[in-house]
Amino acid sequence: MSKLRFDVVQDAFRKKAVDIEVPETRPSEYFGELVFNREKMHKYLDVKTYNALVDCIDNGKPLSTAVADKVAAGIKEWAIGHGVTHCTHWFQPLTEGTAEKHDSFMEYDWKGGMIEEFDGKSLVQQEPDASSFPSGGIRATFEARGYTAWDPTSPVFIQDDTLCIPTVFISYTGESLDYKTPLKKALNAVSNAAVPICQLFDPKVRKVFSYLGWEQEYFLVDEDLYAARPDLMLTGRTLMGHESSKNQQLDDHYFGAIPSRVAAFMRDLEIQGHRLGIPLKTRHNEVAPNQFELAPIFGETNLSNDQNQLIMNLMHTVAKKHGFVVLLHEKPFQGINGSGKHNNWSLGTDTGTLLLAPGKDARGNLQFVTFFVNVLAAVQRYNGLLKASIATATNAHRLGANEAPPAIVSAFLGKTMTDVLHKLLVVPSDTPIEIAGKKGQSVGLVEIPEIFIDNTDRNRTSPFAFTGNRFEFRAVGSSANCANAMTVLNTIVADQLVQFKADVDKAMADGKSKNVAIMDTLKPIIASIIDVVCFDGNGYSDEWNKEAARRGLNTEKSVPEMFKEFTKPETVAMFERMGVYTEKELEARNEVKWEMYTKKVQIEARVTGRMAINHIIPAAIAYQTKLLENIEKLKNIFPDKFQKLAAVDIALVEEISERIAEIRSKVDAMIEARKVANKIECEYEKAKAYHEIAESLFDIRKPIDKLEEVVDNDMWPLPKYRELLFIS
Repeated sequence: MSKLRFDVVQDAFRKKAVDIEVPETRPSEYFGELVFNREKMHKYLDVKTYNALVDCIDNGKPLSTAVADKVAAGIKEWAIGHGVTHCTHWFQPLTEGTAEKHDSFMEYDWKGGMIEEFDGKSLVQQEPDASSFPSGGIRATFEARGYTAWDPTSPVFIQDDTLCIPTVFISYTGESLDYKTPLKKALNAVSNAAVPICQLFDPKVRKVFSYLGWEQEYFLVDEDLYAARPDLMLTGRTLMGHESSKNQQLDDHYFGAIPSRVAAFMRDLEIQGHRLGIPLKTRHNEVAPNQFELAPIFGETNLSNDQNQLIMNLMHTVAKKHGFVVLLHEKPFQGINGSGKHNNWSLGTDTGTLLLAPGKDARGNLQFVTFFVNVLAAVQRYNGLLKASIATATNAHRLGANEAPPAIVSAFLGKTMTDVLHKLLVVPSDTPIEIAGKKGQSVGLVEIPEIFIDNTDRNRTSPFAFTGNRFEFRAVGSSANCANAMTVLNTIVADQLVQFKADVDKAMADGKSKNVAIMDTLKPIIASIIDVVCFDGNGYSDEWNKEAARRGLNTEKSVPEMFKEFTKPETVAMFERMGVYTEKELEARNEVKWEMYTKKVQIEARVTGRMAINHIIPAAIAYQTKLLENIEKLKNIFPDKFQKLAAVDIALVEEISERIAEIRSKVDAMIEARKVANKIECEYEKAKAYHEIAESLFDIRKPIDKLEEVVDNDMWPLPKYRELLFIS
């Protein structure tokens, strides 16, 4: 083992869990202490200001300048009490991360001193430089003006000495430059579309909420080993490396005992997350070695998404404290599971009804089936767009890789709901709907209580699975901003619900009763979806790829091509009808997506080439030289037996020479392909060219991984999978 690799591996194995400061109080007592939630509003705002702010949050009523000033004064008093000295507008530009510019509270008092000042204007609006963020051509380099505007529905919070204000980010000309703005528009659209349908069942409904519960998968690696891997540092994944003899084949890591260093990290992260009002509930080992998962209690989609962005930032900070680096890349290691971020999505009313859960009676079941079927119809109609919403250069490595959903969007219903839909097609439209609930099942042991079995199983190969009272969109990538997928999902459902309500109204105008009108409208939809988008089988099979194509589902596997779904005429028309995106915004975002795809593959290609030439080939030549020296010595000492004794070494020298030549040839070809691609001006065409380059990187790593198997372990320059994945 090379001295550098030996040292960092030994250091990694010697590390102990870091002692953390655990609060003496229970989590429920410090939960949300760093968030200006309603409890803080009660304490720091007068009644009139509090009511105005709550009306703004709950009902979208605008805040006057005077009220904003009073809210800012209350927030400042609370924040200064926590040692806050700066504030920032915290927003989500199209960089796939978050952004913040910190401003001090300090202002001149014009008496030779300074005072802390924070008013309504500072709370509500700021002006970051829009030209330095991706805009897809909406803003030219010399057009710098852009605005951030406070989102009152996501409470302000404190990080270190800074007051963070969640905001939207728009251009000077009004177009959205972030993920939050279209998400909020989509949530408004789905509420506006769903409420009139809910009122067919309950006239008291005034608002419908979209709910999101994300499950965040991630890897941890030791920071010293990470620093010795240029590919991990610069791309987030290993671009070369032979799989370990033992990886996940024994399934012994999944739900196993959490290693002490990891448990300390998890506890620290949970404490900080709870203080920030993030309801983290679940933690466990995932399937792959050194892979883990955390998940919160579900919440309103906009707030839940903000919390996911915040927790991803926190994970990096907390991990460093514990000697780890968090990997959120969807496929950091070849040959083992990648990481997703399952988005559990549902709808609910302001009266407390979950719209995707079977009801308590026939009326409730009819309402459930109405929303259930319309969601599936939206997914079928826009399955290519839904896939495009989760497509990235990094997620492309994970989808369909035998541990993640395939790159085909279908829906798993389970036997109960499949049977219900089939029956609804043949029974009279006025037949009350009955849906089997959970049933008891004894496990045959006296001391074990009865287990209640859900009315639907799970299917890990399905990208969009019904799980009893929600749909689980499993195809979202670990590093993704949930807003992109949630914007698309909520918008397409809204569009479908609007059309459905219009058809029901027409049927009722023709004299049909309400229930019959609803069922008569649902039946043709059920008939159109049940044998197209609904699929309960094995999504990994080759047969499913062929069958999906026959059914008319989108089977495109090229990420640059997937993005074109956003600018199809019917897609543009749908987004404009729902008031979520304009055509200009969609075209600009696709330019950003293609450019981002190109840059990520470009970085990977550069790193692959440089590591191959500067790390791998020199190590292989050094070992080859060592073999040649041994061959020469054997020839001198045993001239009569030379051929027999040196046969193995000679074969190794030949193999190494062939691998080196193959690597050099493929790297040179990749570099030439990059030179050609870099001259392409059209972002779409350039991304297509880089898609081919991305495929070539797998061909380059093959001979490198073969060399890792034959080169002397002491001479291999990079930490290996067995060292990266079994440290904790």
